Amino acid sequence: MTKQIHFNAFEMNCIAHQSPGLWRHPLDRSTEYKDLEYWTDLAKILEKGKFDGVFLADVLGIYDVYHGTNEHAITGAVQVPVNDPLQVVPAMAAVTRHLGFGVTTSISFEHPYPFARRMSTLDHLTKGRAGWNIVTSYLESGSKNLGLKTQVNHDNRYDIADEYLEVLYKLWEGSWENDAVLRDKEQGIFADFNKVHPIQHEGQYFTVPGIHICEPSPQRTPVLYQAGASSRGQRFASQNAECVFISAPTKAAVKQLTQGIRSKLVEEGRDPSSVLIYTMLAIVVDETDEKAQKKFKEYQSYGSYDGGLTLVSGWSGVDFSQFQSTDQVEYIETNAIQSLLDSYVKADPNRVWTIEEIAHWTSIGGNGPVIVGSPATVADKLQEWVEETDIDGFNLAYILAHKSFEDVVEYVVPELQRRGVYQKEYKEGTLREKLFNQGAHLPANHKGARYRALHKKQHENRVVTEAIPL
Repeated sequence: MTKQIHFNAFEMNCIAHQSPGLWRHPLDRSTEYKDLEYWTDLAKILEKGKFDGVFLADVLGIYDVYHGTNEHAITGAVQVPVNDPLQVVPAMAAVTRHLGFGVTTSISFEHPYPFARRMSTLDHLTKGRAGWNIVTSYLESGSKNLGLKTQVNHDNRYDIADEYLEVLYKLWEGSWENDAVLRDKEQGIFADFNKVHPIQHEGQYFTVPGIHICEPSPQRTPVLYQAGASSRGQRFASQNAECVFISAPTKAAVKQLTQGIRSKLVEEGRDPSSVLIYTMLAIVVDETDEKAQKKFKEYQSYGSYDGGLTLVSGWSGVDFSQFQSTDQVEYIETNAIQSLLDSYVKADPNRVWTIEEIAHWTSIGGNGPVIVGSPATVADKLQEWVEETDIDGFNLAYILAHKSFEDVVEYVVPELQRRGVYQKEYKEGTLREKLFNQGAHLPANHKGARYRALHKKQHENRVVTEAIPL
C-alpha cells in the first residue's frame, strides 16, 4: 500500500513562475500577485485541501542568460517582476490555522544575524508554522547587483552555507535557555539575564559576538527545507534538511536523486526515512480523461517557447539560444544549478532530449512532469510515482493561478483521501509537529541540536580559563 502522500503548493511572489506564457490565459490570476487578496484566497484554497504548506520560491536576480539579455524575461514576465516572499506570509497565516509556509531566502545575500530575527519573527506570527528553504543562489545577475564581480563558486557557496547555519543554530538554539523568559510583572523581570547568552561566534566568513535579539519562537529553528541536488548540495541537505525539494523530468531521474539523498542521510548517521522528499510536478485534472486532455491542450497553446528556454538557460547557466532546436541536450559544467542538465542528460539513459523538447516541456509546469487525467487516473499515477521512486510527496506547480490548485482540491484530494493515502484532518501543533509527529523543536539527533548546550560550553571554557594561573 502506498505511504501517505504529502502536497505542497509551489508558488512565487511573481507572475510567470513555472509556466511562462500562461499568465495570458483568461482564468489565470497571477497578475494579481501584488494584491493581498491573491495570497489570502490562495491560503484558504490550500488549507481546504489539507496541503502541508505553500512553498515560496524566490530569486534576487533576473534570467539574462538566454541570448545574453534580459529581454525575454522582462517581456514575458518570466519570474520578473518578483516581490519579497516573506511579507505575504503573515496575511496568509491570519486566515488559516494549519497551513505551513516554506519561504526561500539565500545565504548569499543576507547576513545571518538579521536573517535570524526575520525568521524568528515569522515563526512567532504564524504560531510555529514557518519553514525556511535554504538556497545558495544560482543567478549571477543577483550576485552582481549586490556588489560581487561574479558568482561565488558552486561548492564554495556551500562552504559558506555551512558556517551560515552554524551561526543560525547558535542564535536560535543556544542563545536563550528554555526557561530564560519569566514575564514576572511583580518583580519587574521579563527575562533572566543569566540565561541569555552571547554566541561569541568567530569564523572564516562571519563574526557574531552577541545574543539572539529575539526570544525563542515556537519552533526555535524553523522547519528546514533544502533544494540542492548536486553532490555537494546533497551532502549539505543530509546534514541539515528536514524536507528536501527535488525537480526532474522523469521517474528514473527522480528515483536516482532520491536514492542519492537517502544514502547521504545514512552516511551522516541519520534515519533515511526521517527526511521528507518532495518532487515537483503539475496536475491537469477534470471529471474525465477526455476533458482533462482537452484542458491540457488548451494550456499548451499558451506556453512560451522563449519563456521555457529563458528559465532553463537561467537555471543551468547555459545559453540555449546558441543551439539549433533539433540539437540534443548535452551536459555542460557550470556555476549554476549543476543537477539541472544532469537530470536531462545522465539520469535517464532511455530518454534523449532536444532543445525544442525542453523548451515546450518547461513552458508548462517547469522542470517537472505534468500528470493529466481524471481524478482516478491522476491518483493512480501519483501513487505509482511514490511507490517507484520512494518520494514522500509533491511540490505542485500551478499552471493557472489559482485554478490549478482549485482543481486539485476539488478532484484529486478527495480521491486520495478515499484511498486512505492523504490526510483528512491536520494534526495539531507547529509545522514540525504536523509533518513529523514529534516535538516542536529540532530532534535531539539533528546537527542543530548540539548548539543547545552553547551556554554550558561557554561556562566550562570560562572556568578553565579562570583556573589557569597567571
